[in-house]
Amino acid sequence: MKQTVSIIMPAFRAAPFIGAAVRSVLAQSFADWLLFIIADDGFDYAALLASEGLADPRLRFLSSGTVGGGASRARNLALDVIDTPYAAILDADDRFKPAKLARAVAALADYPIVTSALDVMDEHFHRLRLVGAGPDRVLRPGEHKFVCLSMDSMLVWDRRACDARYDATLSNMTDLEFLMQLYRTAPRSYHLGEPLHDYVKRTLSMSNGPGVTAGMIRSKQTLLQRLEQGRYPMADAEGPEGIAAFLRLSLAAEAAYPAALAASPGLLFEDHLEPRLGRRGGI
Repeated sequence: MKQTVSIIMPAFRAAPFIGAAVRSVLAQSFADWLLFIIADDGFDYAALLASEGLADPRLRFLSSGTVGGGASRARNLALDVIDTPYAAILDADDRFKPAKLARAVAALADYPIVTSALDVMDEHFHRLRLVGAGPDRVLRPGEHKFVCLSMDSMLVWDRRACDARYDATLSNMTDLEFLMQLYRTAPRSYHLGEPLHDYVKRTLSMSNGPGVTAGMIRSKQTLLQRLEQGRYPMADAEGPEGIAAFLRLSLAAEAAYPAALAASPGLLFEDHLEPRLGRRGGI
């Protein structure tokens, strides 16, 4: 049976950096993939990539039909049309390491969700830190966020075992909300401790731009409230409380972050948050 992976890539004002993302897909050691690029700005990314020598029959181009409709809406559009067993997320300003898909597909033989450690970088691809690096391990839903403490959509999943759509009503934290939906039918996930995904923190991105903190706090409060209301039943019954515990710690970290940032300019939120998480999940 073919193990095709559909990679979903929303693109909004992505012309300066999408070429690097696409090259990272073309460089994969696992070749059975389709890349769906969803223009959320009316731009002709097919022509742009072709001008950079990046034409390939595995590239698929869609349009959201809007300008700035949001990554969640664009991702959902692709999820509604793909028909492959496996799916993966790659933002237009990030990159896969060459072995990302090969290692993920191998793990999908036994687990419905596969995540990997992240190589967190600045806009010039200089490393800022790693997230989730360490041994490969099986994770229960309640352990997940204590290992993968940020950037939750950098995953690959088996759509036959678990599937979802992104919540376009949330301004932030849509990645975590999507993961919680997957855990409704997935009792465990598998985490690859090798950093196989380059996550780029851009100054003006949705998760790092000006005024983003207020949106993060509102979304975390919304997800915590939903969890406490029982809106995310999971195959592992202890999963919701584990994620709720993480969100409480994260909200406390958000409250203390402005003072910490003033004392240590440039402090990454992940560096501020991680010590608060303790040893849960084997960090």
